[in-house]
Amino acid sequence: MKRRLFSGFTLVETVVTVALTGFIMLTLAFIIQYFYKTAAYALEQTQAINSARRSVENTVTDLREASYGEDGSYPIVAAATSSVTFFANVLGDGAVEKVHYYLSGPSLFRGTTEPAGNPPSYAGQPETVTLVIDNIRNGTSTPLLRYFDASGNELPAPVNVAKVASVRIQVLTDVNPRRAPDVYTLDGAATLRNLDTIQP
Repeated sequence: MKRRLFSGFTLVETVVTVALTGFIMLTLAFIIQYFYKTAAYALEQTQAINSARRSVENTVTDLREASYGEDGSYPIVAAATSSVTFFANVLGDGAVEKVHYYLSGPSLFRGTTEPAGNPPSYAGQPETVTLVIDNIRNGTSTPLLRYFDASGNELPAPVNVAKVASVRIQVLTDVNPRRAPDVYTLDGAATLRNLDTIQP
């Protein structure tokens, strides 16, 4: 009489196989989830840095176009390490606007005021404010704005606006300060070509 041989998994082998398969699946799921989170953060960071870079370039372009106001005011109204006010045609509408860049918390804003009346005046006109750059991490040791005279010497505070010949902007930006590691530095410089400065 022939004996029939049965091949297959025992209960213990089945339990071990299921446990190993489950462990491998959980590990793969964790790795995939980590990959997507890292990729999403890298994409977010890249987009934010590119946006900040374009904003710095736009700020520099605006500063470069500083000119006398519609009311005859001197091109630069006020200059500080975290704000600057000047006149320039930034909206491309033919009129010279009063432009105010200023740091508020971690954000850089641009306010524009259009002249009205005859003769033109900026007094009492509304300021349109737009966000320029977010997630700025400049501290007191890294001023956002620095000013230089025609000889290239940095002007001390309080800045004499009549001596400003060029402006440098340095932005430290961090998309997510809760995540390591990088704070990116973006630099720009503008020579104010539409005004006569007083030599030091």
